Amino acid sequence: MEGTRPLPASPEEIAKRGWDRPDIVIVTGDAYVDHPAFGAAAIGRVLESKGYKVAIMPQPDFRSDEAFKAFPRPRLFCGITSGNLDSMVSNYSPSKFRRKKDDFSPGGVPGRRPDRAVVVYSNRARSAWPGLPLVLGGIEASMRRLAHYDYWDDSVRRSVLLDSRADILVYGMGEKAALEIAARLDAGSADLSGIPGTATVEKQPPQADHLEIASFDEVSTDKRAYAESFGSQMRESLRRSPRPIAQAHANRYVVVWPQRVLSTEELDGIASLGYTRRWHPMYDKEGVPALEEVLFSVTAHRGCFGSCSFCALWAHQGRAIQSRSEDSILSEITGFTKDPRFKGIVHDIGGPSANYYASHCGSDVACDGARACVWPDRCRFMNDGQERYEELLKKAESVPGVRKVFVRSGLRYDYLMGSKEGMALTRHIVANNVSGQLKIAPEHICEGVLSVMRKATGAEYERFRELFKAFSDECGKEQYLISYFISGHPGASLSDALELALYLKGLLGYAPEQVQDFTPTPGTEATTMYYTGLDPITMEPVHVAKGEEKQMQRALLQWSMPQNWRLVRQALTKLGREDLIGYGHGCLVRPERTDRMQWPARTGGGGRTGNQKGRYRE
Repeated sequence: MEGTRPLPASPEEIAKRGWDRPDIVIVTGDAYVDHPAFGAAAIGRVLESKGYKVAIMPQPDFRSDEAFKAFPRPRLFCGITSGNLDSMVSNYSPSKFRRKKDDFSPGGVPGRRPDRAVVVYSNRARSAWPGLPLVLGGIEASMRRLAHYDYWDDSVRRSVLLDSRADILVYGMGEKAALEIAARLDAGSADLSGIPGTATVEKQPPQADHLEIASFDEVSTDKRAYAESFGSQMRESLRRSPRPIAQAHANRYVVVWPQRVLSTEELDGIASLGYTRRWHPMYDKEGVPALEEVLFSVTAHRGCFGSCSFCALWAHQGRAIQSRSEDSILSEITGFTKDPRFKGIVHDIGGPSANYYASHCGSDVACDGARACVWPDRCRFMNDGQERYEELLKKAESVPGVRKVFVRSGLRYDYLMGSKEGMALTRHIVANNVSGQLKIAPEHICEGVLSVMRKATGAEYERFRELFKAFSDECGKEQYLISYFISGHPGASLSDALELALYLKGLLGYAPEQVQDFTPTPGTEATTMYYTGLDPITMEPVHVAKGEEKQMQRALLQWSMPQNWRLVRQALTKLGREDLIGYGHGCLVRPERTDRMQWPARTGGGGRTGNQKGRYRE
């Protein structure tokens, strides 16, 4: 399974291959890690498998054209990606402060990728190689393929295709599209229009049946038009047979051509390519932290039919679950056992939600996109694959050389509890696949907020906690749930944040550390709500916390941190809950006059007991 060498990543390595020039150069904002979980590596290996000469240009110096000019001009095209994350998400915190760590860079040192990486790299490539076709890909390009609200600019930006002046944009999982682009260019064709899973700039909208949404001029000046436009493209993308989507930008149209999903055989083929599963040797001194999490993990499937409004996964990968075969997964795990770094632990077998493996729609009737697959309840046409996932775990556990298999990518607990297959799977995971802690993501407990998030109810969360405890006790194990929550999400008021804080204090006795401040990332439903104040599906108003209120919501959920005490007191005063300021067991924070005093932490005040870091016994 392990390859013999990485793809060339420098002019010197290209020369050592005996190439005058590569066919394709892939520029990435990440360090080069030759592992299938890294997009540049996967696309590069797929192209290589079809006979193309592919080189990787990882994290080039973006301050000049020199790094690009040093590479031989590619014969066919230059592929450009920000990496596995949007560059703005990678570079900035939700509060818009520069991040101090970048796990996708050597040694985790930040500053190696530019802001708006696909635009910057495109400009450099165009300057170094005039006339060369430029192909955008990765999540930054994918989620910015049409006009989109940009949180960091606080404005609506046009399609990144136009800002970058690239020839074509590949959205979602781009293996098929990349191969077709290469084939057309290799055949001498300059026509890249109509390739499934891409976006192009056209003089006119498609002649075939299509959806034309509000223009850039309209959505950039009218928030209602923006919300309506997003709702239209969302409903279209959820159809079983979506149409092309066209959006006017001045006198041109950005056209998004519907995706094609990969078959099981195609996914298996991608996973079997000759990855070294190592970072490039140039990083041997510093290492690349992001590899550690996935080195001995298996991606079992792609896609997500969960409809979480804040998540980009379903919009990027699609909602159709694309699963690998058992044989392919078990072969990959068997390969682990031959690696001297392997200690017998498979860290994860999963995907966007691990227990979605092998589930699929069983309807022969095209869905009109009017409802989600699992929210507010499971669609009657959903074919449950959780029994197959349980069998996969059992087989993986029996591979010679494997001591333990864990599930770390997260579970959709409402889907677990919705069928007898899910209940059996839950019992098996609790008994065999939990490393003392299991990650789940309730996100909130207030029903109004959960409805806006398109998440399971608080009652279902409570049911799962009880089930987890019962199954843990059944097998005689002391295990913990790691529950993740979001602060400041659209639909959440200050009183909702307090309700969640009091709920967690009663449950935990201290403030959780697993709190994520909502970040409006491009192309998501929740971001549309944040910008417009409207639900794009119902067009009803949605409360949006911004500025100081957003800060107060975050502070309430982490009330024990001294740096939050001022904001916590301010929030409680605003809500008329001064009774929660004091020294009693039920109080969240001490009076102001004790802030500068060295009081020991205690359960009833602003402190947190113990060092359990957000765990709690179930």
